[in-house]
Order: sequence, then structure tokens, then C-alpha cells
Amino acid sequence: MRFPLLRPLLALALLAASLPSLALDSNKWRLQCSGGANADGVITLRITPKGGAPTEVAVAIKDRAGENAVARAIRDALKAQVGDRYKVETDDGEDVLVKKRGRQPDFEIAVVSNTVKGVRVNSDRE
Repeated sequence: MRFPLLRPLLALALLAASLPSLALDSNKWRLQCSGGANADGVITLRITPKGGAPTEVAVAIKDRAGENAVARAIRDALKAQVGDRYKVETDDGEDVLVKKRGRQPDFEIAVVSNTVKGVRVNSDRE
């Protein structure tokens, strides 16, 4: 019995299995904050340098913080925990730019969790 779809399905399965290992490294990332906090919560970010160990950064956000205040809190937490390796600044009030310093490797930054109701944080490569 022949299975004409077996090879394409197998190829697709192999591709899917390799996707998690494809890193989205960049030398600069933009974190876009939108919405205001409807309750206290924590935003957890993970920064992973290419070939290096990830660092998680927890950012406490207070109730009623607007998107600019959320961006400042993210900026301050990142500067405190990884500021020696990355340049961190706010842009347009509600965005946070994270750029590698010197010869640091490219990196990936991701939002691991967000318990702040009303706030969204998206990460984009620059």
C-alpha cells in the first residue's frame, strides 16, 4: 500500500521539530507597551544572548500605571539587571529600545508572562 502524503508529512514534521531551535537574534529590539494597568501585576521578560544563558527580568507594575509608566518601569528594571550588556532607553514614551553594547552577541528578548490586566507588551526586532 502506498502513502502519497507520507513524504511531505514527514518533511513537515522535521521542519516543525527544528523551528524552536531557530533563534530570532537581533542587535536591537523594541518593546511596545500599550494600555493602562487595571491592577497590580508583573511582566516577566527573558533576554537570551546568542550562545549564552537566558536572563529573566521581572518588572512590577502598579495599578493605574499608563503605558508610558509601564515603559519606564521596564526600562528601569532592565537597566538594573542587564544594563552593563545592553543600552536601554524609552522611545516615544510607550516604547522601550534595547540594544547590545560593543561586542556583545546578538540576542532575543521575549515576554515570558504578563499578569498586568489591561497592559500588552509586544517585542519586535529592529
